[in-house]
Amino acid sequence: MQSPETRKSQLRPTPENVSIKPQRMGFTFNNKVPRYWLGGNRLMSHTMNAMSLLFPQGETFFVDAVRHFRASVQDPVLQKEISGFIGQEAMHSLEHVAMNQHVHDQGMPTEEIEAHLKILLDAVRVLPKRHHLAITCALEHLTAMLADLLLARDDIREDMHETMRPLWVWHAVEETEHKGVAFNVYKAVDGSNYIERTGWLVMSTAMLAVFTTYGTLRMMARDGRPSLTDTVQGLWRMWGINGAFSSLTGEWLRYFKPGFHPWDHDNSELIDQFKRAVQDSIAPEFRDGNRRKATIKTTTAH
Repeated sequence: MQSPETRKSQLRPTPENVSIKPQRMGFTFNNKVPRYWLGGNRLMSHTMNAMSLLFPQGETFFVDAVRHFRASVQDPVLQKEISGFIGQEAMHSLEHVAMNQHVHDQGMPTEEIEAHLKILLDAVRVLPKRHHLAITCALEHLTAMLADLLLARDDIREDMHETMRPLWVWHAVEETEHKGVAFNVYKAVDGSNYIERTGWLVMSTAMLAVFTTYGTLRMMARDGRPSLTDTVQGLWRMWGINGAFSSLTGEWLRYFKPGFHPWDHDNSELIDQFKRAVQDSIAPEFRDGNRRKATIKTTTAH
């Protein structure tokens, strides 16, 4: 067991130019959104649709994991950041519920996929609570990687249709803002087991890949017979040389570095770069603050 002083010394503060504040956006989706909104490609669009289906339940899991250990956190700055983290994740859930409803309205089997996700998460919840937090750290690393990819690469953003781009840019900015919070909580409660931390990254990556693939295939099947050319092009753009996902290998491996911390890679300048665009995307009713209050539900399973 580490002493409280040692654990505190392992915490890495969020950069001073980063503020973790929740913001309701009020995104809406209608028939102006193309069915294949990512590069006009069926496979890539359904892959991102499948990822969106993960967020409402997945981010509830993250909040539960962090909130469970909140009383053990003594650092007042981290306590404030936990509040920001919980609020941001609540807003992400709300906005992706709106997107997921849009995907459902296109005839996709979203309710079945989400029901199967619940079965998976309920099985994971039987694990000890600190493992929930280790899984959250691992998945937050993956979402931070994807966020950095989206913000850093113009080609990825420009592939997104203008009706979908604001949602994903906003989400990427906030994932970057709070990328160190769950990890700092983990360290604050003696999360010093290297095998536990890195092992859950391997397992979480595998579970994410399998479930996203499952959701993608379900939607592809519902959508009708895909074009072989479209599928090959989508696979290449995601997994080929400099592909969206294949280019993240080095960043994924950084998690195995002893002493790793999410803010070792300080990309806070990207937040400043896109903050104005995010502000411009807020629906009028939310521009003077989140007047419509929203909460994220915690699970009752313990």
